[in-house]
Amino acid sequence: MNREEILKSDHALLWHPYTAMGAWPERTDTLVVREAKGAWLVDADGKRYLDGNSSWWTMTLGHRHPRLLRAAREQLEKLDHVAFAGITHEPGVRLAEELIAIAPPGLSRVFYIDNGSTAVELALKMAIEFHRRVGDGKRTEFLTFEGAFHGDTAGATSLGGVESFIAAYASITFPCRRLPSPSDEEAALAALEVELRTRGPQVAGVFVEPMLQGAAGMKMQSAAFLARVRELTQAHRVLLIADEVFAGYGRTGRFWACEHASVTPDILCTGKAFAQFIPMGAVLTTSEVFAPFATAGAAPLPYGHTFNGNPFGAALAREVLAIYRDEAIVERVARDAELFGACARNLSNIPGVLRTRHLGFVVAADLEDASGTEGYGATIGWRVFDEAKARGLYLRPLGNTVYACPPLVTERADLQTLFEGLEESVRAALRR
Repeated sequence: MNREEILKSDHALLWHPYTAMGAWPERTDTLVVREAKGAWLVDADGKRYLDGNSSWWTMTLGHRHPRLLRAAREQLEKLDHVAFAGITHEPGVRLAEELIAIAPPGLSRVFYIDNGSTAVELALKMAIEFHRRVGDGKRTEFLTFEGAFHGDTAGATSLGGVESFIAAYASITFPCRRLPSPSDEEAALAALEVELRTRGPQVAGVFVEPMLQGAAGMKMQSAAFLARVRELTQAHRVLLIADEVFAGYGRTGRFWACEHASVTPDILCTGKAFAQFIPMGAVLTTSEVFAPFATAGAAPLPYGHTFNGNPFGAALAREVLAIYRDEAIVERVARDAELFGACARNLSNIPGVLRTRHLGFVVAADLEDASGTEGYGATIGWRVFDEAKARGLYLRPLGNTVYACPPLVTERADLQTLFEGLEESVRAALRR
């Protein structure tokens, strides 16, 4: 199919995620991706685009990594899929060994899941059922933070703190007490302390995106904030649940974002980069959380999906971990993070840039919108998107926030290209 044939059929048949479908057919410059390799996408006309958001924060090792392609072929020649309920297989067992070896100390059990949203959904149910089984069944409430995004399933949506993602679903979500954004650490911690002091016996868990709230606009927090959240939850016997679906796997400069504060959560959710191009993730827990599910005669946790623990994804996830080890990916992030800091400083000097921030392989800037709108209602980000696309960059904005979080294997020269193009695009968009 050529570009025109693809778009014609797309407009007639498809419904895209987070896309205004009424306006979708009107775009004549839609990016039609034909292939991808490393940090680059290639469209149907042969033009190359630097993948500035790791294809929705997932392809940390870039596209078509040869070791992942080889691991996929080798696994498919032996075992493609088998259910994981009541049976087991070597890829799943080996992966669990390797995950626990690198997990924050104290995490000792692995429950496989099929994506980040369902990892959070599972963590919710684990927390509720844990408290019930230890005789503390009144703990049914959850605390989260403004700006939080934990996924799109009904339970995960209930935890969200981005109004545009949750407003339409009020009738099918459960009440969740939201604390101030970690952007104001003092206010967030004060509110958390009050909630735990006054409602602690009703609280099952506190959800946090450690160090980095992605969908909120790449809002960042300090390690000291995360450490204090851990102290407060421990003091009140409340589970701390870390959503590392985005922040994990090296994005912040440590393999797990929790490592910045030397924190071990009670439950850790991971996904996205976990198996790169296969929907798969995991929920890791402490032995304390696992214990009431493993006593003699204990009923199973009533949760499971068809593809949980599938051997194909497990083999890929193992190879991902091997590549991180062999290619020193996290060390590479630490080495090249200074380029993101330099980009943030350059962006801050552009008139119309309100705020900048950076952490690991993430740089973000909030832009002034001519309408005075901030957040997802702003259009300035999409003007940057258009300018960047014209310069061979793929950068998907978050309202008036523009950001770059490219694959962690992006070469330094390509990072320079990305940042120069981002700065030019911001200047051009703000002049329009």
